[in-house]
Amino acid sequence: MSLELSIIIFLIAAAVIGVGGVLLTLQAEKLAKVTGLGQLLTGAILIGAVTSLAGMVTSVTAAYEGHASLSVSNSLGGIAVQTLFLAVADIFYRRANLEHAAASEANLLQGAILIGLLSLPMLAMARPDIALFGIHPVSILVLLAYLFGLRLMGQAREKPMWKPRMTRETRTEKKEKGAHQRHGLTRLLMSFTALAVVVAVAGWALAGAASTISDHAGLNETVMGGVLTAFTTSLPELVVAVTAVRRGALTLAVGDILGGNTFDVLFLTASDIAYRNGTIYAAITKNEIFWVALAILLVSILMMGLLRREKHGVGNIGFESVLVLGLYFLGVITIML
Repeated sequence: MSLELSIIIFLIAAAVIGVGGVLLTLQAEKLAKVTGLGQLLTGAILIGAVTSLAGMVTSVTAAYEGHASLSVSNSLGGIAVQTLFLAVADIFYRRANLEHAAASEANLLQGAILIGLLSLPMLAMARPDIALFGIHPVSILVLLAYLFGLRLMGQAREKPMWKPRMTRETRTEKKEKGAHQRHGLTRLLMSFTALAVVVAVAGWALAGAASTISDHAGLNETVMGGVLTAFTTSLPELVVAVTAVRRGALTLAVGDILGGNTFDVLFLTASDIAYRNGTIYAAITKNEIFWVALAILLVSILMMGLLRREKHGVGNIGFESVLVLGLYFLGVITIML
């Protein structure tokens, strides 16, 4: 594919993601009410998985073709950049610091689960010589830990054991059964699925165009995966998060980012299965270790913000958003040197 055609596809796909992401957010809000899942689980499971499909296709394809660094960097770099997107969403929420307004046990639990999931690949990176039929046992453990985390989040939503101190700026999601609207559930699910497919395909096309552009630019696999393809495949998360914040659906926004991040860790399991030269953890470099460490650092800072709950800060965003923005860009500069 020529560079000119790649740029055209990139721009068209980005526009489709922009429009589709907004519509997907509107449908997700309705779905959260009608099904009774709530914004947290809808954002974490449905939106998080849908908006991550393009990234998963990119990582699995790269792993199957033997590009281990590109595959792992795309997954871990995507987690880092999506955490950055939550700081960007904070800028668009003008009433108060987003982490102050959206603090809840479930959101904190999501962050803790994500840090736990990210620590598992680091264990595999430390002992990459362990494999069963070419797959590292940690890859299976990541999947089991993800499913266990979903169960914990459901329990936290239904019977929270910890609640934030309520202030004028605190926004909590009202539980709505939505039984009277269930007659329109099938139509709503069909609409949501159609939009999800459109956004996922656009994300896949965007990632392919970005790869071609990066090849022409002569970027190495770590920079291409951790920065360029990670950013482009994560654009749906940015659109959904900003749209949700602008509409006041704060739990949906946080659930989208943290839920998408936890789903992105599953890329490593899928990539390990697709990689044909043994376990994928034996083929990665110190650059991928840098990405996972940076992701853990950014998520831990985000959790500090959810706990400390600063109402207003520099530019009306909290200290955690300032740190996430600064550390992410510092990390990108470091990895490119």
